[in-house]
Amino acid sequence: MDADRLTSRRRYNPCGGSDGGLLTAYHVQSQEELSMALTLYDATVGTYKQILGSIEGVLSKGREHCEANGIDLNDVVETRLIDDMLPFRFQVISVAHHSLGAMKGVDAGVFGPPSMGDQDYGALQSLVGEALAGLDDYSEDKVNGFLGKEMAFKMGSMTMPFIAEDFLLTFSLPNFYFHATTTYDMIRMKGTTIGKGDFLGRMRLNR
Repeated sequence: MDADRLTSRRRYNPCGGSDGGLLTAYHVQSQEELSMALTLYDATVGTYKQILGSIEGVLSKGREHCEANGIDLNDVVETRLIDDMLPFRFQVISVAHHSLGAMKGVDAGVFGPPSMGDQDYGALQSLVGEALAGLDDYSEDKVNGFLGKEMAFKMGSMTMPFIAEDFLLTFSLPNFYFHATTTYDMIRMKGTTIGKGDFLGRMRLNR
């Protein structure tokens, strides 16, 4: 049965029992099923590109709205949702840092927090565009080849060890969505006419 692979899957057993409430089920995966499995590239780069593209659009609409309504873009980049939260500038920087920056971190074997300069609104727009374009350097083979690679997040004296896929899926992506959502919220808060469709961007439809 070389074209197939027998795998075990554990699922919750509501009746409990000696297995601690888990049942082991066996499933034969055909070669076709395996080839259709979601890849690390799909889950990361594909998603990064979708949301980076949407944030490009959100920033563009935000600029148009602010310029049309006399809102100073320099004030926008310093906006905070609350006093003890980092400003809009940091949110946009972090969107790029937790996408292209995350890939660079896995490549290098180490990832750290972003630095925040004095970028204006236009520079932040450029940063997002550069992150989107830079992801083209990460092919499916390259990203999928990261599986199992050891790496670490380092901040000062703190080190958090990861395997590449766990870093990307449990650290990078949640951070990416957090900062992308906060960027959207701040632009919306300024009165820009945008909605959920603007945030979702270009979805991968079955067409």
